[in-house]
Amino acid sequence: MNSIFLFGPRLVHKLSCFLVVSRKLCDRGFDGDKVDNGFVCIEESLKAMWKYSDSDPILDEKPNTSEDGSSIRGHISVRQSFFDNVKSDASRVLDILEQDGPGFDTKLALHELCIRVSGLLVREVLLGILRNVNYANKMRCAKLGYKFFVWSGQQENYRHTANSYHLIMKIFADCEEFKAMWRLVDEMIENGFPTTARTFNILICTCGGAGLARKVVERFIKSKTFNFRPFKHSYNAILHSLLSVNQYKLIEWVYQQMIVEGHSPDILTYNVVMCAKYRLGKLDQFHRLLDEMGRSGFSPDFHTYNILLHVLGKGDKPLAALNLLNHMKEVGFDPSVLHFTTLIDGLSRAGNLDACRYFFNEMTKNGCMPDVVSYTVMITGYIVAGELEKAQEMFDEMIIKGQLPNVFTYNSMIRGFCMAGKFEEARSMLKEMESRGCNPNFLVYSTLVSNLRNAGKLSEAHEVIRHMVDKGQYVHLLSKIKKYRRC
Repeated sequence: MNSIFLFGPRLVHKLSCFLVVSRKLCDRGFDGDKVDNGFVCIEESLKAMWKYSDSDPILDEKPNTSEDGSSIRGHISVRQSFFDNVKSDASRVLDILEQDGPGFDTKLALHELCIRVSGLLVREVLLGILRNVNYANKMRCAKLGYKFFVWSGQQENYRHTANSYHLIMKIFADCEEFKAMWRLVDEMIENGFPTTARTFNILICTCGGAGLARKVVERFIKSKTFNFRPFKHSYNAILHSLLSVNQYKLIEWVYQQMIVEGHSPDILTYNVVMCAKYRLGKLDQFHRLLDEMGRSGFSPDFHTYNILLHVLGKGDKPLAALNLLNHMKEVGFDPSVLHFTTLIDGLSRAGNLDACRYFFNEMTKNGCMPDVVSYTVMITGYIVAGELEKAQEMFDEMIIKGQLPNVFTYNSMIRGFCMAGKFEEARSMLKEMESRGCNPNFLVYSTLVSNLRNAGKLSEAHEVIRHMVDKGQYVHLLSKIKKYRRC
């Protein structure tokens, strides 16, 4: 227990000691991985580091700040006019594609538009198609996307970029045209484009659920064209993409391949692999990685602290967590809303709601305004503990504070009312969320319907199902069923 108090002033300049103590703090009460161990906040924060851009390079242009004000304004005006024209042309193209069918020559109609094809235009059109993909029209969207892709690639003074390939690949992925997607990868390589982290991410997110993740990873590791310069090396890109599809065992395998190839891990590598070790319940390896990171000269970053706070919260160690938060301030890391929320989520899952409330108040004292996620974590904790009144108080407070509940907040409240047998209040909550512009998803309907059926209220359950179908959620249900059958 004495090691807990080492998170004090003496450790301000002793980071290696901090890492050793962190391991000791994590050792006690650290349970193995379960179906849902509350690690979502941490993984999402790591995933947020990964920013992809499908934009044409023209989007990155900036006006020359050395010019005088009028020149800058004129330059911006010209750029805005150009963007407006492109958006107008893209809208006209989409209108033409919508008319595609027997007896209509789509390519001729596109030629007759007499528009200038650019990277930005191709991006706008493909994004327009991508936004329109749903279960009912996916085959048509894939066909129209590819037809435009081929036509635009045949125009003078334009050549497809890696970004346009990625967009049409994403359309094929969402439309479940997997063979066509792989053919595009081969075509992309044949045309001299290097396969990047973005290429890999689209493929792994699509094929991971179909049990093909290992095949995708092996192909990219062996490929000499896979190179993503912003990261230290390509392995980090692979590891990060695998985290996005929860391929934890594959993360271990890729990490071992990376070491064998002689690549040294950096802070991103350690954070991702530690997430995987935690998820797999390999606690000794988690601690060894933490120690190794310190010995390699890497200081904990924003995400490392987030991982440690989750571990301490889940292990129900509020005092150690408080000392770690104080240590973060001493070494120049101001805890953010995410750090507090991650800690509260862990403590909530450990059942320590008093500590949750304490750190929720501490978050405000530290100048961090609780957001919708923070409130939802608190509300969910109270609901799970059967304290509906406190959950209702938090729900009312968040609205007063200007934080609009999201679909997960409403789902927790609906679940709480159902658990308390207050089904009329639960159905009223469903209507309230719709009136506030928050559309219920399949999870919300499923929560309400299952609880109504379990209580023997079959007519009310059928009424909710009819409402769900009217709102279009039936389409999503069919999509889920088909996905499960395919896997």
